[in-house]
Amino acid sequence: MYQIPRGTRDFLPEQAARFRRLEAIAAQLADQYGYGEMRTPIFEHAELFERSVGESTDIVEKEMYTFFDRGQRRLTLRPEGTAGVVRAFIEHKLYGGSLPAKYYYFGPIFRYERPQAGRYRQHWQFGVELFGAAGPQADAEVIALGWQYFRELGIETSLVLNSIGCNQCRSRYKAALVAYLEGRALCPQCTQRLERNPLRVLDCKEESCRQAIAEAPRLSEYLCPDCQEHFTQVKGALTSMSIPYTLDHRLVRGLDYYCRTTFEYKTGQLGSQDALGGGGRYDDLVELAGGPSLPAVGLGLGVDRIELLDPPALKMGTERRGVWLVTIDPATDQAIALAHPLRRLGVRLQYDLLGRGFKAQFKQADRANCRWALIIGPDELEQGQALLRDLVSGEQQVLPLRGLEPSLLQLEGVK
Repeated sequence: MYQIPRGTRDFLPEQAARFRRLEAIAAQLADQYGYGEMRTPIFEHAELFERSVGESTDIVEKEMYTFFDRGQRRLTLRPEGTAGVVRAFIEHKLYGGSLPAKYYYFGPIFRYERPQAGRYRQHWQFGVELFGAAGPQADAEVIALGWQYFRELGIETSLVLNSIGCNQCRSRYKAALVAYLEGRALCPQCTQRLERNPLRVLDCKEESCRQAIAEAPRLSEYLCPDCQEHFTQVKGALTSMSIPYTLDHRLVRGLDYYCRTTFEYKTGQLGSQDALGGGGRYDDLVELAGGPSLPAVGLGLGVDRIELLDPPALKMGTERRGVWLVTIDPATDQAIALAHPLRRLGVRLQYDLLGRGFKAQFKQADRANCRWALIIGPDELEQGQALLRDLVSGEQQVLPLRGLEPSLLQLEGVK
């Protein structure tokens, strides 16, 4: 007996339908905003993620699925979506086209971490990336797209916002933060972070670290005038769009490539696992990955955690749909021959494949939640007609076999 690997899950038909709906809403919304779909491989060269995400991040140090293939190439299952899109953007020289360039993706992400509510070792993300626009309006557009996605799904979220400044801002702040934290009680991991990536201490969930940073200097106090003005305009744009937000000076996100604006969408319905996704600006990443110096901003949303909230937009309809063809020998072959042209025209149609009797076929139609039963037996074939029974009201009508297609296409609920 084989079992599914820990941290993964099967999508049975009903849940797969829910994910198709989540993806369809994402695709429609991205199209409204002018974002084209980008599909990148689920594995890339490991160096892409190590360089882009940051070697001192938890993702690179502990969470990546890295392996050697038969050609001894070192590959990694993608732990996030942005780096692959940036690589494709550079490799195909898309920066030579019209800017800004906008892309979205929807697909699986792989991280070796402890499974938790709505987070799996193979989980799914919906993300967007915008290249070539440095202004605060680009930040606001990406944030608004994510905000609108939750509105379309019927989910209440809160938006948390921060600015972590440019490289110069962060250099000054890191020196002040390290000076403040030296000698204070930190968890073993943050003691190492203090030397390699001190900003990550701000995001630690250990109580000792949270106490240690309670009175720490705020990054907002170290922003240069340009970064301050950029952040002011981002907040102003969100206000003009009636998108509420709260400020959190500790919000730094978990990837090294972020700069200036960072943001998260949160929910109060999942306890401590409250983040549904987020993003920020990453103006240095395209150049770092081998492309031209080009500003960029993006987001990634955790689809599994969103689905866990059971969004109203995913409520599966209970109305009966489609047609069940009820037939019996010697009419079976002739009756079933009608199914293919009906399906080709768009009729949702099923029929018995196990040789059941009339009564059992009606029970199966009920289990399949069909609205109509199309009855074609030997007598009906001889008379050139079929009986159509409404399985809700029990009413029946006679349909000529020659005019079956337009009659069924006009039925409510048959598409």
